Amino acid sequence: MVLSLYHLIALTIGFALDLIVGDPRSLPHPVRLIGRLIAALERALYPRPGKRSPRRERVAGAILCATVVLVSGGVALAVTVGAYRLNPAFGVLVEAVLTCYLLAARDLRDESMKVYDALRLGALDKALAALSMIVGRDVESLDEAGATRAAVETVAENASDGVIAPLLYALVGGPALGYVYKAVNTLDSMVGYHNERYENFGKASARLDDVLNWIPSRIAAAAMILAAFVAGREFSGWGAIRIFLRDRRNHKSPNSAQTESVCAGALGVRLGGDAYYFGQLVAKPTIGDALREIRPRDIPRACRLMFYAEGICMALGAAGFEAVRAAFGG
Repeated sequence: MVLSLYHLIALTIGFALDLIVGDPRSLPHPVRLIGRLIAALERALYPRPGKRSPRRERVAGAILCATVVLVSGGVALAVTVGAYRLNPAFGVLVEAVLTCYLLAARDLRDESMKVYDALRLGALDKALAALSMIVGRDVESLDEAGATRAAVETVAENASDGVIAPLLYALVGGPALGYVYKAVNTLDSMVGYHNERYENFGKASARLDDVLNWIPSRIAAAAMILAAFVAGREFSGWGAIRIFLRDRRNHKSPNSAQTESVCAGALGVRLGGDAYYFGQLVAKPTIGDALREIRPRDIPRACRLMFYAEGICMALGAAGFEAVRAAFGG
């Protein structure tokens, strides 16, 4: 059980490192390496013209998914175990750094605030350029309200799959399980599209991403509801509950609207609605009620809600982990 204490210390340090420094751009990032692995395997596995069929594409996509998951989790496990065998203190340091790279709270805040800063100065073109770096939709035709809405939505959604979900998986299974989750999440972002190329090839990745996010997205929503009650008067906890209960299924994904609905209710704004992707208009239901017009200031508000929710999950998760450790004689 001593190792479990080291794990909790490393997780706490990694959590703090992400909040303080985020992801240094000058250093190799494990998720970027996972992305390169996915791209290389896609080139090797995707059926050639003339040999394509739905079945072949699904099989190739499943092989891609399994390979990336096993390599990502296996490398993280080997690095962590090897570091602890060399020296416990070195193991804590390595695990803390790996955990920091799993979490994206600081980066999500920094990137979304670039949109806010540009909107605040009236530079819509710069805001849209910054927005294009963090969303998958087409941004060229968005006005100020549309850009703000897209930024708030991506903060709300990524509060779950970019922050709280990897934190929970790292808590339960260390970097190995954390990077298994991160690999699946990256796969979904790269090949999990509903279009002609990826509808079958990305099916395994998209479905596994839905499975792995099902529980964390609901924990994240619960934490965000608690955050709405304690983060300040700008948020409505009861509004968060009301819209969550009503609109949490207003998305084609079973998970994405969980935290989006809480954020919309907490802020008293309407999110969602139709959007363009790759030049195609995609009909999407709305989330929340437009009790007021959305404003650029809602971007930092959404970030604050995310940080509070992450802090709640970290505190409760660490307390629960320590209780289990103590109960088993740690």
